[in-house]
Amino acid sequence: MINDALLTIQNLNISFPSERGTVQAVKNLSLHLAPGETLGLVGESGSGKSVTALSILNLLPPTAQITGEISYTPNSKLKTQNSKLRGCEIAMIFQEPMTSLNPVFRCGAQVTEAIRFHHAVSAAEARDRALALFEKVKLPDPARIFRAYPHELSGGQKQRVLIAMALAGQPRLLIADEPTTALDVTVQKAILDLLRELREASGLSMLFISHDLGVISEIADRVAVMSRGEIVETGPVHEILHHPAHPYTRGLLACRPALHRKVERLPTVQDFLEKPGVVAREVLPSETAARRAGIYAHSPLLEIKNLSVRYPVRGFFWERSRRWVEAVQAVDLEVFPGEIFGLAGESGCGKTTLGRVISRLLQPSEGSVWYRKRNLESLSAAEFRPIRREIQMVFQDPYSSLNPRMTIGNALLEPMQQYQLHGTERQRRETVVHLLETVGLEADHARRFPREFSGGQRQRICLARALALQPKLLVCDEIVSALDVSVQANILNLLLDLQRDFGLTYIFISHDLSVIRQMCDRVLVMRQGQIEALGYPEVLFEKPENAYVRALVEAVPGREG
Repeated sequence: MINDALLTIQNLNISFPSERGTVQAVKNLSLHLAPGETLGLVGESGSGKSVTALSILNLLPPTAQITGEISYTPNSKLKTQNSKLRGCEIAMIFQEPMTSLNPVFRCGAQVTEAIRFHHAVSAAEARDRALALFEKVKLPDPARIFRAYPHELSGGQKQRVLIAMALAGQPRLLIADEPTTALDVTVQKAILDLLRELREASGLSMLFISHDLGVISEIADRVAVMSRGEIVETGPVHEILHHPAHPYTRGLLACRPALHRKVERLPTVQDFLEKPGVVAREVLPSETAARRAGIYAHSPLLEIKNLSVRYPVRGFFWERSRRWVEAVQAVDLEVFPGEIFGLAGESGCGKTTLGRVISRLLQPSEGSVWYRKRNLESLSAAEFRPIRREIQMVFQDPYSSLNPRMTIGNALLEPMQQYQLHGTERQRRETVVHLLETVGLEADHARRFPREFSGGQRQRICLARALALQPKLLVCDEIVSALDVSVQANILNLLLDLQRDFGLTYIFISHDLSVIRQMCDRVLVMRQGQIEALGYPEVLFEKPENAYVRALVEAVPGREG
């Protein structure tokens, strides 16, 4: 089979020089990919997956030290021919579509540029081919998308534009680097279905990179599991998923929340490496019932009554009437002290808008928000200031939430200084150290800047900053959606620990139903700004009666496992 391989990697080693010495990113890696096959490459962030993919197209920086051999088709060394192969024979879909697309050019122009680069065609023919590609990747209204700028499209639409651009050169091998990360489950399913259809119709070979074995199970024929730059296990996807041999693979499978059960604490990859036989204890129905009885015996902490939010849509200058988008429509809900209340639904359903209204970062068009029996809309800025401290929001992107010019210690210190909390300045600095240790970081991290941390570490810093004000209610907006499954497990366990230690109440916003099932006491499913379903997650998700909820459940990758 290796002799007939379309792509062969043998003894690949990649290292980078740094101030602390040489960093070995990939170690003695060997892989092969057959024509028409999809190979899944799975592992945690930093395991070397993307570096391996970039090395295939020779896109690594000049400082990278590379040894080994990469061959495309038998007896053809990739290094000597990559300028001819890149984009035409081998194409790549990158993880973040917004940073991969040029924000100042229309989407159609970017795809036609790729077409004309690979094929000697006129501008008119390139336009026709681009529109045909947009239809092929099932973009709605291709003519509109052709004229649109990237910021005017949803995440799933931008990802489809990138796929169309990758197909412009009619490649035989497609490298997909985390193409569905941070997309909601229905968009993710649509992208996976599209890639499968393209493979079957065009005979594409794919190297599909992901941190999620559930996603890999939906798309791959074989899977290679990567840890710390090395392949630790490889084989047919069903064999690896159902009979993993390596503790690292078992850890990746176990740390992903399941739709059919809730565990006391999610196991992590590190748990399996230290104790290969670790088993997560499932939460008993009697324990869940006792917890809920205690929560719902109290009066609501937060009440939302007939809440609606409208956004004006800018039209052309000659239009007299203003158009409005109904982001949230007539929502009523109650959240009780100590509850973890989930908001679920597709992107654009109104989850984040509702969370921002609760945090008073956005004013409602109609209705009211009551916190501890006080109508927040009737309070002046001075009256709301003490409540502002009690209601904190943790945003989806931790990097853009932190000031890149401010050390982490100062970022935690600033809100405490604003509210004159924790006594003297010395006591505040001691509190900074305590907060960092509480979220699993170290005291000397206070002197570092946000760029010096991983995504999971930055999310811990944002949690520490929110805790600095001693809040009662935390609004968590998709805070684990872009993290790999092992880091996600650590953050979810941390949130449960923090709730227990600080008596917190959470509004937990997520498009991932498995995460909602693991974390939440109740869940509100939203659709186009309206309430679609409200209830206990095990009732809504395990045997969904609502057609929309059933469609969301069926879109969850690897849910049978």
